[in-house]
Amino acid sequence: GGCLRGCFKTSANIEVAFINLNCLLLQTLQYSTSAFSRLAKVGIRHPPPLPFIGNLLFFQEGFWESHTKLIREYGPVCGYYIGRQMFVVVSTPEMIKHILVTDFSNFTNRTKPNLVSKPMLDSILCLRDDRWRYVRSLLTPAFDDSKLRENQSRRIYFKCFNNTMCACDVLLNNLKVYADSGKAFDIQRCYKCFTLDVVGSVAFGAQVDSQKNPDDPFVKNCRTFFEMSLFKPLLILILSFPFIMIPLLRILPNKKQKELNGFFIQIIKNAIVFRDQQDAAERRRDFLQCLLDSRNAAASLGSECLKVMSPAAASSRHGLPLVGKTSSEKVQKMLTEDEIAGQAFLFLIAGYETTTSTLSFATYLLATNPECQEKVLREVDDFSAKHIIPDYQNVQELPYLDMVIAETLRMYPPAFRFTREAAKDCVVLGQQIPAGAVIEIAVGHLHYNPDFWPEPEKFIPERFTEEAKKERHPFAYLPFGGGPRGCIGMRMGLLETKMTLLRILQKFRFKTCPDTEVPLQLKSKATLGPKNGVYIQLEPR
Repeated sequence: GGCLRGCFKTSANIEVAFINLNCLLLQTLQYSTSAFSRLAKVGIRHPPPLPFIGNLLFFQEGFWESHTKLIREYGPVCGYYIGRQMFVVVSTPEMIKHILVTDFSNFTNRTKPNLVSKPMLDSILCLRDDRWRYVRSLLTPAFDDSKLRENQSRRIYFKCFNNTMCACDVLLNNLKVYADSGKAFDIQRCYKCFTLDVVGSVAFGAQVDSQKNPDDPFVKNCRTFFEMSLFKPLLILILSFPFIMIPLLRILPNKKQKELNGFFIQIIKNAIVFRDQQDAAERRRDFLQCLLDSRNAAASLGSECLKVMSPAAASSRHGLPLVGKTSSEKVQKMLTEDEIAGQAFLFLIAGYETTTSTLSFATYLLATNPECQEKVLREVDDFSAKHIIPDYQNVQELPYLDMVIAETLRMYPPAFRFTREAAKDCVVLGQQIPAGAVIEIAVGHLHYNPDFWPEPEKFIPERFTEEAKKERHPFAYLPFGGGPRGCIGMRMGLLETKMTLLRILQKFRFKTCPDTEVPLQLKSKATLGPKNGVYIQLEPR
């Protein structure tokens, strides 16, 4: 009898456990899908989301082509879910202008950097609200080429220019070996090393020579960082249960990530100690030094570079309207050591990714469009006949090369998508936007809209003559974002790209070969870049 009662008791326990498990699963399922009605409630169409992951599978091959597919199927304002987070995709210039400029006070921040760790967490890419405004105000004058007569901006631009020239000498020697051999090679690999040398020196004050010394610890750690990605099952868990997984990931040990972050932070700390011990006249005048000087801005430097700038002043620099005063006009604490490391690290990451990709894509487009390349070469030859050495002023005399770079960035914008977060419920040109929605600007789709770009698949640098630019909507072209939170290093990146192409085209001509991939396969997870490199041949001139 006792045995029978024990069996019944065990059976009952199993049944209760089974019921509880089913209830838990149902509640978990309900939680994972409960957010999926928010876009539909405001009339924003989207693909059917799956429990836990939302529309993650829609973008498994990357965002470049998926954005276009999404917009074609669901309209110019559409949406999707990643986990429970809703995204609103916007691709019309007027709506983009409203979000980036007109209603900037409601769309000040990028999406919350939940999975970002130091030092990137303290960069202006991730800083929010008043702290972002203040740090941005310290950095903006250093990148403003209209202020080149003022010491700080001039020093940083000239440092970048000089570093580019020195790194170009090494690059040209390496390219000469390939040109003399006549063999096909992946020029993107050369650009990666070259760009790392330039931005590593300007951002970190590090004497990097990845072109000659690929085993340098700085170079190896940079490569490790760029190759890191989340384990997919872990990503799904994070998307499904962000309130559990994100805090958990912050406290769980991640040896590889910790070592990488520690390496870059230590470089900055070492540089800070070293430079503080130097006399002012001995210090390198670069981006890092501008950040270090800003710690004592109020006390020691009354320069334009380091004053507290109000949103009004920041907006007026870009010809943008004021979107309301904030407490950022009050005196705030100077840059912290972590924030200094964050800005330097962002400079490295952004400068490396975007410049490498732009150089690679420009090379591909010139090689596959020889008639355009010949126009550039004629302009380069005319320039070389007038100027023995390029400098910041005389490289402004290359308008067709400017157009080539601009058209390259139209066809292949490295930052092909960027985000803003809606702080509160609002209406943008008749469309309701819920608070907490992440607005995603679909730059890639925008740059191929035939309403603004006839025959968008064709490489036509003449789209960027002064006359053509005046006739086009200013927010139809956004390779560097727009509004007060646009890319702060745009001009410096363009300068580096232009100088590099000029130096190469003075010596070589780009040629396609059987190994050249036409059309290029693209990778488009975080930024846009060639998936399999850019294989070409070089012809000496």
